[in-house]
Amino acid sequence: MLDARAIAPERLRPLLRSEYDRLVEWGVFDGERLELLEGALVVMSPQHSPHAEVIGRLTELFVEALGKRARIRVQLPLAISDDSEPEPDIAVVARRDYSKAHPRTAKLIIEVADSSVRKDRTVKSSIYARASIPEYWLVNLVSKVVEVRTEPKGSRYTHVERRTTGTLSPRAFTDIAVPVRWMLLLES
Repeated sequence: MLDARAIAPERLRPLLRSEYDRLVEWGVFDGERLELLEGALVVMSPQHSPHAEVIGRLTELFVEALGKRARIRVQLPLAISDDSEPEPDIAVVARRDYSKAHPRTAKLIIEVADSSVRKDRTVKSSIYARASIPEYWLVNLVSKVVEVRTEPKGSRYTHVERRTTGTLSPRAFTDIAVPVRWMLLLES
């Protein structure tokens, strides 16, 4: 990978979301699992069985619990900013037709992480905070903890809570209770 310091004082030119979308439309990245993060194309980590299982569990739970109150998007793009189009594991978005454009925001974003913990905790958290996503859960399968980020301000969340037990309820849907240990694959 190119180290920007090696070509200083020149700058790297970030890719804009509109350019990225055009390249995707033209099939330039067919067969590749990429997402645009802060102007850079980032290869998405492969999904191991535990990662896929948690996404499946959460998808089923949220689809059943939310019914017609929201849309559940699984590993689909969010047009968050001019330089970022992440594909979060779960995004709970307003219920509407997105056939002409990806959603620009979400009520809740959930990332399930094993090999991607650092990226999800730093880069993606910053992107989501700047986009004023009100709630971001990081299901950290390595440390067996769910990190709940709320109260975005600038490029960070001002409140981070680490949970290993109990249940979590999304702020937008307080009637839903998600068992933390179940999310961390510590209980069936």
